[in-house]
Amino acid sequence: MLISGCSTQEFMRFGWPDPVTVQGARMGQFWTGAVISALIIGVLVWGLMFWAFIAYRKRKNSPLYPKQTKENLPLELIYTAVPFLMVGVLFYFTVTTENFALKRDPNPAVTIDVTGFKWNWDFGYQGTTAPDGQEVHTIGSSTEVPVLVLPVGQIIQYELSSRDVIHSFWVIDYVFKRDVFPDPEPNNTQNVIQTTITRTGAFVGRCAELCGTYHSAMNFEVRAVPQDVYDAYIGLRQQVNPATNDGYTAAEALRQVQTQFPDCGELCSPVATSTYPFTTNRQAQEASQPIAGGN
Repeated sequence: MLISGCSTQEFMRFGWPDPVTVQGARMGQFWTGAVISALIIGVLVWGLMFWAFIAYRKRKNSPLYPKQTKENLPLELIYTAVPFLMVGVLFYFTVTTENFALKRDPNPAVTIDVTGFKWNWDFGYQGTTAPDGQEVHTIGSSTEVPVLVLPVGQIIQYELSSRDVIHSFWVIDYVFKRDVFPDPEPNNTQNVIQTTITRTGAFVGRCAELCGTYHSAMNFEVRAVPQDVYDAYIGLRQQVNPATNDGYTAAEALRQVQTQFPDCGELCSPVATSTYPFTTNRQAQEASQPIAGGN
């Protein structure tokens, strides 16, 4: 730990990322338990192997080979049953962890319609009404990373679908992803997941399914904020912006929230802070760079 510079908590995760959801933390616990179990079993097996190498080696000054043994029925039953028992225990914890990660609360606090398309994302807030009478939406473009604002400590439901090809909804800090298919309901595709975010922050999201020319440009950002900030944001998204006589965009609403919550700072940035748009110019000879404003 001293050489790596890792804290005890980081070391005990054994390479597992620090998750920002309840579900990710539970999967991390399973990962840690599985690694520790594997290390214990490995040490035991390696110890028995080296003991056998030493105890039953041919002695240098003896012409005789070590005594050969065979047909130890109790021992054979033990080393046949024990692996089955270990696999059974691992299977049990795998199933219980998976069930926990995939279970659904019938009354989520926020439900998001997640729609993937070539090559960006459309996030709709169910139960909201924009000034144009439609659901509040945040839609990304080649020049603007869509920012999905969500409250911490609440159950968030994501209903996934695609307008064209298969995409994959992946928020890296969730340590979880789910493929996004066209027409999920007619095709009986499992397209609903839930998470509970445990801390505020900006978390980058990607498409994790190779979906075409600009697949790499399908980035987005989850902005996890306190409940009061979220309430202010979603309230503004349902109002008319007097400066434009149109509904507040995501960026305009976040900018206004910054004035209402001066301590919010970068957490209320009107543009993504964890990623930035990738160039779609096929003739460009240089890598994409962050643009002014944080994207």
